Amino acid sequence: MVLESTVICVDNSEYMRNGDFLPTRLLAQQDAVNMVCSSKTRANPENTVGLMTTGTLKVLSTLTSEVGKVMSCLHRIEPDGESNFVTAIKIAQLALKHRQSKNHKTRIVVFVGSPITSDNKDLQRLAKKLRKEKVNVDVVNFGESEENAEKLAGFINTLNGKDGTGSNIVTVSVGPNLSDALMRSPIMAGDGDIGGSGGGAGFDYMDQDPELALALRVSLEEQRQRQEEENKTEEGGASETTTPQLPDPSNVDLSQLSEEEQIALAMQMSLAGVDDDEVSTPKTTATPSEGASTTTAAAPIAEPMSADDVMADVMADPEFLQQVLTDLPGVDPSSDAVKSVMGNIQKGSKNKKDDKDSGEGSGESAAKKPRKDNN
Repeated sequence: MVLESTVICVDNSEYMRNGDFLPTRLLAQQDAVNMVCSSKTRANPENTVGLMTTGTLKVLSTLTSEVGKVMSCLHRIEPDGESNFVTAIKIAQLALKHRQSKNHKTRIVVFVGSPITSDNKDLQRLAKKLRKEKVNVDVVNFGESEENAEKLAGFINTLNGKDGTGSNIVTVSVGPNLSDALMRSPIMAGDGDIGGSGGGAGFDYMDQDPELALALRVSLEEQRQRQEEENKTEEGGASETTTPQLPDPSNVDLSQLSEEEQIALAMQMSLAGVDDDEVSTPKTTATPSEGASTTTAAAPIAEPMSADDVMADVMADPEFLQQVLTDLPGVDPSSDAVKSVMGNIQKGSKNKKDDKDSGEGSGESAAKKPRKDNN
């Protein structure tokens, strides 16, 4: 990175009231100066920038690395008087001589938006003096560009010499934004990126400030996520408004629903975990044909087994009891006491089961016994 001290000369003559550069020449110039100051300080934190006017010939800010101080002085500039190009350059050169760090290179950036009244001899003499002092000058020619083009071109050629490329001139015609034109100019590239006095190099804030680039990427990503969430919310609200209100699955008559409603109801039941048994199916009656008889047979319903029946079945299985007693700690299945107890239990369970079976058999026989005919 090149260490450099720069003095920016702002044209604040009465010509700056013109509105050919929106909103006015002076305000367009302020935006361009802001961009130049930022680029200089971003290139190297030790770079310094100063500010003065070419109309009133006042040094508004001495060389400093605080861009905010320069900007506060810039916004207080008002159009006043006529521009004096030669005198302003001499004052800027004097300000550069009083820079704190003598190893800094020196540069003057001058904005010219009004006619130059000095003749070519004065300009040539000033250019030779600046070349001797190793001061580079960048000229931004706008507003009265056609009238000043020849004088400024001769001034820069004399300042650069035969092989010099340190000084540049940028001519901006009416129409494009002044800041945009400077962004693509060699003035914004610096000494290290300039291949020639006529070459144009771009300027990218992303390359100059990686932290700014990261902040911009994070901001764009957050904005994209917020937009996606808003879109999902809007789609969800739209789907809720268009979804038909289905009846309660526990109390619905399928005969009153269309096929699409029945499918939607089935999906709702599947998602809500509602059993199909809770839905009451409609009762349909078939019209029998003439001479046909209809018979209805009730399906037998298996009664649940009682606890006594379950215990009787378990006790009637000797192998199962033998396995259970073997697993019990401290119990010897082969002892006489255990065998006697198990025999009594099995015998009692068997008697209960036989009594129940005999009771059921007598009931069935009584039901099957034909009734005597009184006749």
